[in-house]
Amino acid sequence: MALSQSDLMQLLQSLRTADGGETIRMLRERILHELVEAEATEAVGVSRGEHSETRTTGRNGHRERLLTTQAGDLDLKIPKVRTGSFFPSLLERRRRINRALFALVMEAYVHGVSIRSVDDLVKALSADTGISKSEVSRICGELDAELTAFKERPPDHAVFPYVFQDATCCKARVNHRIVSQAVVIATGISATGHREILGLMVGDSESNPLWTKFLRSLRARGLDNVHLVISDSHSGLVAAIRTVFLGSAWQRCRVHFVRDVFSVIEKGSGEMVAATIRTIFAQTTGEAVRTQLNVVADMLGRQFPQVKRMLLDAATDITAFADFPSAHRKKIWSTNPLARLNREAKRRAGVVQVFPNPAALDRLAAAVLAELHDEWQVFDRRYLSEASIAELLTTKPADSERRLPPEQQPDQLGQ
Repeated sequence: MALSQSDLMQLLQSLRTADGGETIRMLRERILHELVEAEATEAVGVSRGEHSETRTTGRNGHRERLLTTQAGDLDLKIPKVRTGSFFPSLLERRRRINRALFALVMEAYVHGVSIRSVDDLVKALSADTGISKSEVSRICGELDAELTAFKERPPDHAVFPYVFQDATCCKARVNHRIVSQAVVIATGISATGHREILGLMVGDSESNPLWTKFLRSLRARGLDNVHLVISDSHSGLVAAIRTVFLGSAWQRCRVHFVRDVFSVIEKGSGEMVAATIRTIFAQTTGEAVRTQLNVVADMLGRQFPQVKRMLLDAATDITAFADFPSAHRKKIWSTNPLARLNREAKRRAGVVQVFPNPAALDRLAAAVLAELHDEWQVFDRRYLSEASIAELLTTKPADSERRLPPEQQPDQLGQ
């Protein structure tokens, strides 16, 4: 649409009195306005004020639309039509932020920047009105397709003999109440010795149904031939592992076990007891490991009979690592490899504090884990050597009957 002489003179006068930044903003606003009007004319069939038999509909005023760009906030007027609907192809429905700021907001959100800080950042980039919480949520909803693909990708491109399981809890609103939601995570060490994030899921609690659903989803996507699962002794998780990963050994995290021991002894004895228990893991052979466990149990039992019972009851679970290559043992006797993931997810979630719903928590957790997963792939840093993994895959771990205690064999799991 050509500007009239009076319109041109009015625009020229405005540009003369504006500073550089304002001039750019006004020019962009005017150009977008003219492009929108031109597209509306094409949709209607005639220009404003004209009459023609080719008219397909009629104009019916305008609606205001604020578009935030790096040049500032642009006040646009979107033509309305009497029949049908019209929306300019240059803009996107329900989005008032241009692509550059859109990407910036998503990146800031994923890195745990608070809504207030995102708002300040948008304002600093000449978006005068800032951004609301609801708009950040809508923007970050654009991440969903990519993150869903990451979470649901099949792990069948490699064998993962070692799988680590853990969870962390965050707050979210469910049915107008603030409740704790569990983010359950699985990582694996592949046949090449690399670490990968295999999946995650958000649920009401670390219950058996949640863990079972999660582990079955991993199996359904192609996770198989797992030799050892490493986790804490949460009853729901352990039961799910026994049910879903039949034939796989289970290693109880030694760090969590020692913490359980600390809960039944006085604080002043903690270091001595921990040092004594660590001698179990310092042995060089599987037989020596189990022999030392009995020695330590008898030694500590004189002063701490409850600790002795705990050691003997958990003997099979905390020594499962001893049946695997010696080069792997320090890396597979605890869930420490998951510690950084949990800390990072917790740190970024802590900025939000309370998520509006579980889906928002799932989105942020998936984005954080996808980012860390990409780091592992880019740096090509092996967690275990490929040669030692090959040794594991070509030999059977010693005494496979130790993989499940007699009372937990498959025929008693309802399978």
